[in-house]
Amino acid sequence: MTAAAASLPHGVTVLERGWLSSNNVFFEGRESFALVDSGYCTHAQQTIALVRRLLRGRALDLLLNTHLHSDHCGGNAALQSAFPAIQTRIPPGLAAHVRDWDPVALTYVPTGQQCPRFRIDGLLMPGTEITLADRPWQIHAAPGHDPHSVILFEPQSRTLISADALWENGFGVVFPELEGQHAFDEVAATLDLIEQLRPKIVIPGHGSAFTDEHDGAASALARARSRLESFVQDPARHARHAAKVLLKFKLLELQRLPYLEFEAWALGTPFLHEVIGRYYGEQDASTLVRTLAQELERSGAAAMTGDDIMNA
Repeated sequence: MTAAAASLPHGVTVLERGWLSSNNVFFEGRESFALVDSGYCTHAQQTIALVRRLLRGRALDLLLNTHLHSDHCGGNAALQSAFPAIQTRIPPGLAAHVRDWDPVALTYVPTGQQCPRFRIDGLLMPGTEITLADRPWQIHAAPGHDPHSVILFEPQSRTLISADALWENGFGVVFPELEGQHAFDEVAATLDLIEQLRPKIVIPGHGSAFTDEHDGAASALARARSRLESFVQDPARHARHAAKVLLKFKLLELQRLPYLEFEAWALGTPFLHEVIGRYYGEQDASTLVRTLAQELERSGAAAMTGDDIMNA
């Protein structure tokens, strides 16, 4: 058990899930049980099994999403089916699109990802609190990676659920920036907010919970700011990183497929097409996708064998 895991508040369990599915954070209170984020849809049955093990025959009462990227809410529909009385709450920004179920506005179609339709029962309003594991957790807006994301903070233990606003070695792709919005400043503001909260323990959206008994999240914040500055100075570097993240995500989902099928998916995915056109419009798109795949292979994130490409 890591030092961070050992220091978590009573009733809080982190299910570290890897990179296709976001981490799940389970809360056991005296009268209710809650889960923050539900992972990707292809892992939904595993998510249910993990949660049932922690529930020990009881029902899950509350499901919260820090934001609505597919790797954080893709298991919502399955959890709602498994626990019909569950209440689901999301940040307010995309609530109308969930109620009307617009998979384009919710980014699932543009990114070539899946997310079964789910319902919502309430909102996570920034500036308010919610009781989880019998403690009040503050809800803070955390735009940047996603304009509608929130983070959750418990001030007594100084525990932060940072989602993709802060990882131990960075933060999530700044998707609004790739769409032509100026979102790097929002990333910086969210990092400033986290610094002001002075968390002792950080539960990121991906990767292990982390802490430092001397500086809390200060080292992680310094690394994140350094990474952000490199992107600010070279936006094309961020775009290239983002394109490879989307390609890697598809490999995590499918594991192995013919390269030509993989390339056709990439070229037919609206968000990737937009990124390539905005930042690399002078290059042949097929050549660029192959170059990015080769870069993934050199980094150990993919493997090319015969006519196939596979996750590594």
